[in-house]
Amino acid sequence: MAPGRSLVTGPIHLIIDSAGLSIVGEGEWAAVKHGHRGTRGWKKLHLGVDGSGVVVAHALTGRHVDDATTALDLIGNVDGDVRCLTADAAYDTLGIYEAAGARGATVVIPPTRTAAVSGRRPRSTARDRTIQQVQEVGRRQWKKDSGYHQRPVWRTPSSGSRSSGRALRARSPGGRGSEAVLACNILNRMTALGRPTSYRVGQ
Repeated sequence: MAPGRSLVTGPIHLIIDSAGLSIVGEGEWAAVKHGHRGTRGWKKLHLGVDGSGVVVAHALTGRHVDDATTALDLIGNVDGDVRCLTADAAYDTLGIYEAAGARGATVVIPPTRTAAVSGRRPRSTARDRTIQQVQEVGRRQWKKDSGYHQRPVWRTPSSGSRSSGRALRARSPGGRGSEAVLACNILNRMTALGRPTSYRVGQ
């Protein structure tokens, strides 16, 4: 379920990313209590953020869960239309291109270093086109031409999700899920409060 609604009117630009969150659990506490070093677990918070910085979809998973697989659910859970999807090379899969295409969205994802144009089906014409463009102009120029270099600015909510100690403190899986939702809601509230107010002053 999406923790927030986009502040953008019309189709959104969806940016997908994930952040690692450590788990402060009973096992670690018990080990430290008895003079040993505890092993800290990790979770992944996967975020779908619109161009204004609002978290519109999220998922909390184990650390070994594949980013691109989880992103398919994020894309499906976003309300409204999506005009563009931006992510890093970890999301360069046929499934992502198909899910984005089903929503009518263009894809801005750099292909992996070993990516090659598909020689057999199933294939993605959009992905093949991106691979060809990168081969023709180079990865750096492609990122500049496609607008991918704007992505670090959009990653702020992902980084902000770890601002409170970069850890999940709830002991139960349900509690950790609620904690993740709360963090997303706080981020959205901060984003809304920090948005400038524009006024039309003339023709």
